Amino acid sequence: MSSIDEIKSRIDIVELVSEAGVKLRKSGRSYTGFCPFHDNKRTPAFVVWPELGTWKCYGACNEGGDIFKFVMKKEGLDFKEALRKLAERAGVTLQELKREAPEVKEAYERLRALLEDALIYYRNQLFNNKEVLTYLREKRGLTDATIETFGLGYAPRGYDNLLPYFAPKGYSQQDLIDVGLLSVRDSNESQSPTANRQLRTYDKFRHRIMIPIRDEQGRMAGFGGRIVDPDDVPKFMNSPDTAIFNKGRILYGLDRARKPIRAADQAVIVEGYLDVIALHQAGYENVVSPMGTALTEDQLRLLKRFTRRIVLALDPDTAGQKAILRGLEAARSAMDREGELSFDPRGLLRNEARLQADLRVAVLPDNLDPDEVVARDRDEWKRIVENAKPIVTHVMETLAAGKDLSDAKVKNEIAAQVIPLIEDLPTPIERDTYRQALARMLRVDESALSAPAAPVPTFRRKPRAPAQSRETSAPQTVAAVNPIFKMEAYCLGVLLRNPALLYRLDRKLQEFGLTPLAAEDFEYTAHQLTFNIIRLAVEQDEKDHQNYVETHLPETLSEISKEALAQVEKASPTDDKLLEELLNRVVDLRRAGAMANINQLRFLQEEEQLQGGANIKTYQRQAIQFTKLLGALDRAKKNLSLKR
Repeated sequence: MSSIDEIKSRIDIVELVSEAGVKLRKSGRSYTGFCPFHDNKRTPAFVVWPELGTWKCYGACNEGGDIFKFVMKKEGLDFKEALRKLAERAGVTLQELKREAPEVKEAYERLRALLEDALIYYRNQLFNNKEVLTYLREKRGLTDATIETFGLGYAPRGYDNLLPYFAPKGYSQQDLIDVGLLSVRDSNESQSPTANRQLRTYDKFRHRIMIPIRDEQGRMAGFGGRIVDPDDVPKFMNSPDTAIFNKGRILYGLDRARKPIRAADQAVIVEGYLDVIALHQAGYENVVSPMGTALTEDQLRLLKRFTRRIVLALDPDTAGQKAILRGLEAARSAMDREGELSFDPRGLLRNEARLQADLRVAVLPDNLDPDEVVARDRDEWKRIVENAKPIVTHVMETLAAGKDLSDAKVKNEIAAQVIPLIEDLPTPIERDTYRQALARMLRVDESALSAPAAPVPTFRRKPRAPAQSRETSAPQTVAAVNPIFKMEAYCLGVLLRNPALLYRLDRKLQEFGLTPLAAEDFEYTAHQLTFNIIRLAVEQDEKDHQNYVETHLPETLSEISKEALAQVEKASPTDDKLLEELLNRVVDLRRAGAMANINQLRFLQEEEQLQGGANIKTYQRQAIQFTKLLGALDRAKKNLSLKR
C-alpha cells in the first residue's frame, strides 16, 4: 500500500478540520460548518464526509478535496510539504514506506490463493466428518447455507496432512509457513513421530473447526480455529501474523457487516467467531468480532469509517468483568489472552474521546452466549443492544452489584475506582453528570466526590511511536474500499498506460454534450495532481507522452501511479475497448459526484430556509446545474449502453 493511503487511514478528517478551528455539526453521515477559507460566517456551507475522507465548500470557494488539499489550502503548502506534515501527525515514516513492488504484490496474491485453496481443503474435510458437521448443525444451530456462506471447515487430526496435499499443487513448504498453515518446530523440542522429520514442521491447526478470516474487502487473510475436544487448549487459535494477516487490524465479519453497519448506524462487537455467524444467521448483520484479544485502536478506527456508535456485548462471567473488581488498570493485562474479549474501561474511554465515538456496553443475561440468546428469543438480542449503557454507567453498576452500599468502606472502594474514570471524561458536563449519578448511587453528598488536586489527564494527541516500532503489516484504508477512489484510480491507470487516449476521451465527452475531463473531476488531491501531469503531457510536443509523465511525476506520487496502473493490469489490451470502459467510468464518476452534491444542496437549502433564506437562491442555482448535469450523464450512459 502507498504511504498516502496509510496516512489517510490513520487521520480522521473530522478531527483534522475541527482542530483547524472549524466547528462542525453532525448531519446524517456528514458534518457541516462555516468554511474556513472565506468570510461568510452566516451559512454553514462547508461539508465533511468522514466515510469518504473528503470535504467541499458550497459557498464562495466552491472547492473540495481530501485531507491533503485541506492542509495545502489552509496552510499554504504544496503537496510534498502537506504529505510530510500529515505523515508526521499520523506516525508514518515516509522514507521507510516503499511502494509495493510487482513481485511483492504477486507474492501476496499467491498467499491469498493458497488460503482460498486451504478453505476448500478444510471444507471438504468438514463434509466428510459427520461428528463435527452434526455439532455445527445441532449444537450450534447453523444451517447448511450458513456453513457454506461463511466457508466453515475442519482441520483433521495429524501433524503432516497439509504438505503432502499442497505440494503436488505447486505450493512449497515455505509458502505454507509464510501463510501460517505450517509451524516450524523448535530445534530443542523432541519431534513427534508424525511430524516431517526432515523439514521439522507440523500442521498448525489440528482437530479444529476452521473459520476463514477475510479483511474488510473480502480477501482471504488467515484462519481461526476453534476446538472440537473440550479438553484441548487454547479454545480459539488464530493464524500467526503474516504479510497479509495482523489480528490487531482486522475485525472478523466486517466484510459482510459493512453495509448493515452503515444502514443501522451502529456496530456491535461480540467475543467469538461463531457468535458473529449465529447472529448474522438470525438477521443481525451489523455484528463483528476482534481476533480474540484486546480490542485495538486500529480496529476501532476501522469501525469508525462506517459508524461512530459502537456497542460491546459482553458475557457477565468473562474475565474482563471480574477484572473490574480487581482494579481497572489491570483489566487489559488480565484479558490479553486468546479467546477472551478485552474490557479495559479506561482504555475504551480514551479511545472514545480520541475517536469522537459513542462506545457502550451491553451485558448478556443468564450466562448465555449470543447464539444462545437468539436461539432462546430472537427479539431479545435487539432489546439487549438497545439497552446498552455508557461505559462509566456499566462500571458503576457492575462494581455495586451485590454489595452493601450502606457500608462506608464499600462506598469508598467503589468511588476510588469510578472517580478516575469520571475524571478521564473529556467534557465538564459529562464529568458533572456522572459524578452526580455516582453520588446518588452511593447516597453521599456530591462534594465528597470532588476531583483530587492532582492534574486531570487530557486527551491531547500523544505522539505515535516511530513507524519501525509499530506493526509492519499495512492497515486497511478508506481508499481501498471507497468506490469513488477506485473509479478515480482506474481512470488514471488507463491514462497512465496510454496518455494519448485523453484526446479521444475529451472528444467523446463533447459528443455527449459534456465537458472534457478535468482535475476537478477527481476528489483526491494525489489523483488531481497526477491528472494534471497527464494533461500537460498530451499538450506538449517535446517528449513522448509517457516519457513526459515519467520524468515529471514527483516521487511523492509514484506510489499512487503504480497503484493506479495495477487497477488496469487485466483491462482490455485494445485501445477501443479501453476507451469505451474509460468513458463509462468517467460518466459513473461524474454521476456519483452530481448525486452527492444534489443531496447535500437539498439539506443546505433546508438549513438556509430556517436561517431566513438569504442565500437560498445560490444553492438552488447550484442544485439546478447539478440536476442538468445528471440528466446529461444519464443520456450519455443510455447511449453508451445502446452502442454495446
